[in-house]
Amino acid sequence: MEPGAAELYDQALLGILQHVGNVQDFLRVLFGFLYRKTDFYRLLRRPSDRMGFPPGAAQALVLQVFQTFDRMARQDDEKRRKELEEKMRKREEAEATAAEQEPVPAPVLEVEVNSTTDAASGGPVEPQGQQGAVPEVAPGSQEDAEPPGSDTGAAQARREPPNLPKRQEQFQRNPDSYNGAVRENYTWSQDYTDLELKVPVPKHVVKGRQVSVALSSSSIRVAVLEDSGERVLMEGKFTHKVNTESSLWSLEPGKCVLVSLNKAGEYWWSAVLEGEEHIDIDQINKERSMATVDEEEHAVLDRLTFDYHQKLQGKPQSHELKVHEMLKKGWDAEGSPFRGQRFDPAMFNISPGAVQFQ
Repeated sequence: MEPGAAELYDQALLGILQHVGNVQDFLRVLFGFLYRKTDFYRLLRRPSDRMGFPPGAAQALVLQVFQTFDRMARQDDEKRRKELEEKMRKREEAEATAAEQEPVPAPVLEVEVNSTTDAASGGPVEPQGQQGAVPEVAPGSQEDAEPPGSDTGAAQARREPPNLPKRQEQFQRNPDSYNGAVRENYTWSQDYTDLELKVPVPKHVVKGRQVSVALSSSSIRVAVLEDSGERVLMEGKFTHKVNTESSLWSLEPGKCVLVSLNKAGEYWWSAVLEGEEHIDIDQINKERSMATVDEEEHAVLDRLTFDYHQKLQGKPQSHELKVHEMLKKGWDAEGSPFRGQRFDPAMFNISPGAVQFQ
């Protein structure tokens, strides 16, 4: 089997697993199928036997497959361990580097000093180079000089970054970062087919014309329009392609730009933009919503569910019912040897492969 080919059957197997409710019963279904429908448990005891396996061969085959995926699981564990150690090492290096650097004090508000008055009153006189540096600022006027969304306010926010969550279990508790992450300037979440980005905007941004969103299949740029020009809130190249025709954006006034992206391929993303920190997709919820399953897959899952319950009750399954329906039409037809007799489904042993479902 080619690598990745087994994933083609994930949805059918997932449907069975969801109905039986646990792994033990799921395995019973699989091995029960091998017992009823194949020669997996049949032993080759004589040279003339044409079906079955030599004693111990079937058990060895199961063990071989189990060990193959067990090795893959251990390799995944080792990979995650090394990635965690590397992250811890980089964090320790960053903390050590930050500790070596002397902290720079934040700039203070400069106030003009009237040297003439100070000199006349005998008070201390400021050095000449500090006089007239900035206009005099009246008490309480600093807040007026920094309206919401101003560059000064943004710079202050950058000097004091928020304490962002770091672990995936924290992301999972927030609907805005479910199966995604919280980044410095946006949050993102995803399901199997779509992503949702929320880019916060200043409170004074309440109209769509105050926002500029440039979206292509491989990149995104979100900016707000201000008197001094555009201020970019988010920009970069996607780690995977998106379908622009099925993607859209909207503005929640004073809150955020909401961007809904349709994935070009059905797979889980570990990051939205290139160069970002990746999430561990092994820690997200990979269950596929039934809303993302197309009609054909729905039909398959419904049929598997029906067959499973019919089997438990000892009743005909869907492939048998379909053949029975066709046989009934010819049962009493003119020239039929069964004409006049009661139709008896037990007379037929119908293989599931004998019926094609459309």
